[in-house]
Amino acid sequence: MRAVVQRVSRASVTVDGEVVGAIAEPGLLALVGVTHGDGPAEAAKLARKLWTLRILEDEKSCSDVGAPLLVVSQFTLYGDARKGRRPTWQAAAPGPVAEPLVDQVVKELRGLGARVETGVFGAQMSVELVNEGPFTVLVEI
Repeated sequence: MRAVVQRVSRASVTVDGEVVGAIAEPGLLALVGVTHGDGPAEAAKLARKLWTLRILEDEKSCSDVGAPLLVVSQFTLYGDARKGRRPTWQAAAPGPVAEPLVDQVVKELRGLGARVETGVFGAQMSVELVNEGPFTVLVEI
């Protein structure tokens, strides 16, 4: 599993003109990708990492300050454009495998006490954010 994590002051996800998930205070936006071979153990490990990642102001984590997270599925994190000009998505897990694992990350985060908003798996989403810093980290489990 991979996540691109951005420290944000606010972020939202819109589908068909309707906001489906938003955080309106400092927190994290996590774009989550799933690859073949990922399972519940990786989802739990990623959730723990996101919850305790010390990238907020003063090296705090979401768990330290109760900051919210916006989790958005992002299969393109496994895009490979090393050859040619057209990326391949072969490393991305198919939807029926990936969707329950992204849901598991959200469930694990909530179980840890996190306030979590989400996008809609497989939808054409518009993601809007105000990046704090800018500060972006790649997390790979």
